[in-house]
Amino acid sequence: MSAPGFGEVAERLRRSTVQVIHPGRGGGSGVIWTAEGVIVTNSHVARDRQAQIELWDGRRFDAEVTARDLRRDVAVLRIRATGLPESVAGDSSLLRAGELVVAVGNPLGFIGALTTGVVHGLGPLRGLGKQNWVQAAIRLAPGNSGGPLADARGRVVGINTMVVSGGLGLAVPSNVVADFLRRGGSAPSLGVVVRPVAIGNGGSVGLLV
Repeated sequence: MSAPGFGEVAERLRRSTVQVIHPGRGGGSGVIWTAEGVIVTNSHVARDRQAQIELWDGRRFDAEVTARDLRRDVAVLRIRATGLPESVAGDSSLLRAGELVVAVGNPLGFIGALTTGVVHGLGPLRGLGKQNWVQAAIRLAPGNSGGPLADARGRVVGINTMVVSGGLGLAVPSNVVADFLRRGGSAPSLGVVVRPVAIGNGGSVGLLV
């Protein structure tokens, strides 16, 4: 089977990307992980027990946060819907520096915005503990958080999370997400305050998007 064209990849990613809305408090993006209404996003996006989800076609659903991991910045929401355009998960461990990646999200109010970049590396980053990150030279902005980072075939290899000094985008690897889902996640925890993250000793800052 031939590889999908870029236009097809972009359209498929847009359809499986949602907007996570907290009325009066902003929001971010999310990824339809299964056709039965499971949506993955960042825990700093799903900061309440409930949210609203807007699909690519404009339909809105009430969503409940069913699992959250604050350390890995991952959360799972569920909506009452079936037959959704689910994403295809990739194997983030196979990423190599220089590979093309695509990010889709809702930055600064632009719904379904798409941007491209290249993989910089995969692994921990100084100042952010031992957690692995997909590191990509890609343009992200507030509203991209929780949206997919995909390879050239449209397979989701990460969940976009933040930008660090120099414009490097960081995403939670898809394999970390898969492990989180297998383990069932942690119990929802509320009242978390998200702050900029200091990177290393130089005082540079990571901006949660």
